[in-house]
Amino acid sequence: MENRILIVDDDPQTLKLFSRILTKGGYHVTIEQSGEKAISVLDTDGPFDLMVLDLCMPKPDGFEILKEVRAQYPGLRTLVISGFMGGALLTASELLGATATLNKTDAPGSLLQQVNRLLQR
Repeated sequence: MENRILIVDDDPQTLKLFSRILTKGGYHVTIEQSGEKAISVLDTDGPFDLMVLDLCMPKPDGFEILKEVRAQYPGLRTLVISGFMGGALLTASELLGATATLNKTDAPGSLLQQVNRLLQR
């Protein structure tokens, strides 16, 4: 059975790119452009094996989503991605329980490898 991944990012181009990379990598991908919809999808369409989450989004931002996911779905692996301030916010997401982080500028080239590692493929 293929692993299920939820990608949450407010940028449609990023969603399209990440979805294409992970789908070609053999994953079943669901995309959401807002944190509210992502939480709803987790509640109704779960379980997911991994969530790829952008930090810098309109309310709720990635930090708020990460806190909620840690409280409601403690076993869900999370790959937090951000390019804001050169990725300086990624360390803060690790303190909030992100499984792994990735600078958004590095993501197109290393997203699949990072996801494979997190899902031990």
